[in-house]
Amino acid sequence: MTTPAVPLSILDLCPVTLNSTPAQALRNSLQLARQAEQLGYQRFWVAEHHNMVGIASAATSVVIGYLAAGTERIRIGSGGIMLPNHSPLQIAEQFGTLESLYPGRIDLGLGRAPGTDMATARALRRGRTDGEDFPQMLDELRHYFADPEPGQRLVAVPGAGLNVPIWLLGSSTFSAQLAASLGLPFAFAGQFSPDYLMAAMRAYQDNFVPSATLETPQAMLGINAFVAETRDEAHYLASSHQQSFLNMIRGERGQLRPPVEDMDVLWQPHERHQVLSTLAGTLIGDEQTVAQQMADLLERTGANELIVNSPIYDQDKRCDSYRRLMQAAARL
Repeated sequence: MTTPAVPLSILDLCPVTLNSTPAQALRNSLQLARQAEQLGYQRFWVAEHHNMVGIASAATSVVIGYLAAGTERIRIGSGGIMLPNHSPLQIAEQFGTLESLYPGRIDLGLGRAPGTDMATARALRRGRTDGEDFPQMLDELRHYFADPEPGQRLVAVPGAGLNVPIWLLGSSTFSAQLAASLGLPFAFAGQFSPDYLMAAMRAYQDNFVPSATLETPQAMLGINAFVAETRDEAHYLASSHQQSFLNMIRGERGQLRPPVEDMDVLWQPHERHQVLSTLAGTLIGDEQTVAQQMADLLERTGANELIVNSPIYDQDKRCDSYRRLMQAAARL
């Protein structure tokens, strides 16, 4: 087992590859989680997305239970649960159940975006909220996890009195500032929102207020990574992810496609600029190259932990990329 200089974690969207099934995607994720545990990754998170044929983690709490049951030590959690899609009581009960079954291993990362298109968001939220009351929903959720007060009529069972770590997730400065004011850990979605990265990290670190939860800021940075034996192979593997974002900006959705040798035959110049701008900061190359990229990123951002998304078409190559990433981190 390799010991990294900075804690590494995995963000997995349970990618459904072309002509495969969600069932196979979930089995692949369990295989990856077991390998991550052996390699020394800190945590393994799955994300809530809906109405996306290329992502199998919509029922996030259920997937977390499946992954926790199939592993022994690694922390399993959400990156994240989109709280406005649910009632706080439901989430308290679901994660209280998970914490009761797998004590000391469950993380609850929370976001406020819908994790889908607006039509699907309306179907999920039934007109309840646009996410603007996220701070109030968060306060209600934290209340359900606290020790019940005498005479309290509404109690989360399981949930009340359990120490389920709550992380706030964000792709802008909103959740960074909220996490700082509450003294909660914060995870920034640098894997698709690089433009706000430095502003969000500074907002969190500069405005952090110590709490009973944390004495000092705990900032985790989400990033994409593709690590292979050679730089050329790493760029080749990354083309599957680039195709996904290309299809997204074209308003098309699909399963994760095989890599291609030349993306220039697929995209127009303006599309190339948009995709590469969205994915700026991706760690990509051989182990030595990625180690240097990682060192530069950590120095620039002050992140305490990296959580890495590697949507690689071939399962063996995906597992190998995470193995090489851990070796690259050990070089720091």
